[in-house]
Amino acid sequence: MRVISLLPSATDAIVALGGLDVLVGVSHACDAPKSIPRVTAPAVDATATSGAIDAAVREIAQAGRPLFALDEARIASLTPDLIITQALCDVCAVSETDVRALAVRIGGRIAPSPRVVSVSGSTLDSVFADITTIAAAIALSSDGDALLAGLRRRMRTVHDTLKAARAPRPRVAVLEWTDPLYAGGHWVPEQVARAGGIDVLATAGTHSVVVTPPQLRDANADILLVAPCGFGIERAAGEARKLARTHAWLANTQIWALDANRLTSRPGPHLVDGIETMARIFAPSLFTADDSAGANRIAG
Repeated sequence: MRVISLLPSATDAIVALGGLDVLVGVSHACDAPKSIPRVTAPAVDATATSGAIDAAVREIAQAGRPLFALDEARIASLTPDLIITQALCDVCAVSETDVRALAVRIGGRIAPSPRVVSVSGSTLDSVFADITTIAAAIALSSDGDALLAGLRRRMRTVHDTLKAARAPRPRVAVLEWTDPLYAGGHWVPEQVARAGGIDVLATAGTHSVVVTPPQLRDANADILLVAPCGFGIERAAGEARKLARTHAWLANTQIWALDANRLTSRPGPHLVDGIETMARIFAPSLFTADDSAGANRIAG
């Protein structure tokens, strides 16, 4: 089987399933060996400031242009049997519509036409269902069952530890963008809850929403997690420090920077890593510290 994954979370799932050898192409944002061809490119400069990135995304979206380019010639040359894409967020990855149109076009050059599988999980359960779908699509269903059993077992361990200790539940705010401020939605409030916190800004399963600085202040969070979508730990830490300097009322709030790519942004198996990392932040006396967890305490 020859698979192209246009979604970092799908690539994460394939790797976790032991299916790395089926990948013949991935997106520019995927964590995969450099030997695997990249078949997408962003239309926005990812090194720009948060405000500049947001402005560019809005301008491109209003103009009706795609935020990501697909290298059609390269995709066709890789003769994929399967292309995995998503239908959740056109800002985060290539759109399902563009991918399906491409599959039809290259179908005239390769035979048979590649099958397209689209995932769109917005809650932990639907993300897990997507992993099942991906596992079945690459003929690794039994490995998918084992992977999900392990993920659920790890979440149960966190739950049981918190329950046995009757751990207090801190008030938590999660920002998935900082200019403007966006409260992390979809699965993020579930991550917070399963890690023992109370999300004071967002509702599970709903889209991320813009919040104003007064709304963030009035939410009265004990802990602020700064996890800008698509940012690693170093850039997240820079954004967190900027917030701490800008808003004096955050002086009494614990502020943490998270590696969003690894822990919160990608709807795949690493969301459980995010739950475990949050649990260490919320209840440090109950969980062993992990230096590789992708979280830095910035203030508080």
